Amino acid sequence: MTGHAHDRPSSRRFERPSQRPPGVPPLAAPGQMGVDYEHRVDFDRLRRYRVARALDALEGSECGAFLLFDFYNIRYVTQTWIGGALGDKMIRYALLMRGREPILWDFGSAVRHHQRYSDWMPEENHRPGFLGFRGAVDPDGAGLMRDAVSELRSILAENGLAGAPLGIDIVEPPFLFELQRQGITVVDAQQRMLDARVIKNVDEIMLLNQAAAMVDGVYQTIAETLKPGVRENEIVALANARLYEYGSDQVEAINAISGERCNPHPHNFTDRIIRPGDQAFFDIIHSYNGYRTCYYRTFGVGWATESQQDAYKQAREWMDAALDAIRPGVGSDQVAAVLPRAQEFGFDSELAAFGLQFAHGLGLGLHERPIISRLNSMKDPVEIRPGMVFAMETYCPASDGISAARIEEEVVVTDYGIEILTKFPAQELPIAAQY
Repeated sequence: MTGHAHDRPSSRRFERPSQRPPGVPPLAAPGQMGVDYEHRVDFDRLRRYRVARALDALEGSECGAFLLFDFYNIRYVTQTWIGGALGDKMIRYALLMRGREPILWDFGSAVRHHQRYSDWMPEENHRPGFLGFRGAVDPDGAGLMRDAVSELRSILAENGLAGAPLGIDIVEPPFLFELQRQGITVVDAQQRMLDARVIKNVDEIMLLNQAAAMVDGVYQTIAETLKPGVRENEIVALANARLYEYGSDQVEAINAISGERCNPHPHNFTDRIIRPGDQAFFDIIHSYNGYRTCYYRTFGVGWATESQQDAYKQAREWMDAALDAIRPGVGSDQVAAVLPRAQEFGFDSELAAFGLQFAHGLGLGLHERPIISRLNSMKDPVEIRPGMVFAMETYCPASDGISAARIEEEVVVTDYGIEILTKFPAQELPIAAQY
């Protein structure tokens, strides 16, 4: 972005006015190192908070225990992480019982590492486990699932929980069938765990803010690099490198979308060469200490046409209306009601348009509670509460038939309203490589 200092408009163009009352400090995004001269993330406090929330959820349920396969739920209750490559393999699982420390079955040598360094759990609660890489080992052959369920039954019986329902978040069908064969009643624990995770404490909010600050910096790099001749995949490579340099622990996805690919929205990236006059938008999804971002920004490349500017202004108006509606105590249906109907931006139904005008919770998972949209919130509203963190998204196709604007703001709900974590300028359409 270019321009002389005396040509720049007031700062209101770049940032929404804060709702923070006088004397209330801003949300912090401090440095990432541990230091003795500032209060930063207190990981012991974070661990205690997350386990307490999960145990409260268990106490409020019909279950004697939760058996967790969801990677994010496992991290929430055990404070362990072994990397994304095994995240979809369904081999790690944790057992949470009332009044007990979690037991974690993990992959190979990771168990020894946890025993040495994860001393907030008893050493014997870190156990080796393997269920077959989602069927790569025949579940009826080696008996891995049979033996795992037998061990679970024994532990539950030792703790007086034989016969109590077992809550499970996600599960492979053969494992579910084995639980049923061995007489264990299974109920849904994912709803309870998502409820536990919905209210973030000060450390979670700080980590989310630090993650967003990293993306602020990446967008500055994109703004300085984005010009005709650069390919979408080059921007993706640049963003990945910058995020890992900042300390990201997982770059889940970078969407880079330009020119005629903006409308309809494909949610991916290609090797397309960016051209003068393109509209281009990006979505940066990564995590820092497990806490995620989902952060869209749109640019004009070189210049912007009237059609592109109009689309951006409309997307911004929809965004500001939604942000103005968010405050503690309102229903998610009241927020969804200010979003445009699907037919207003070219879709036949809310299902066909889902994901373009909506909000989704952010935390250890990319899509947590609340989910706010016209598709679900009118029928099943939830109360907006302090401590919720979510990403609000809007999209507007341009009248030229190919361009479109995409904006996303990450929101923390506070006692007094909201705070915005996403700081890169978005009140007006930024122009990169301006001629």
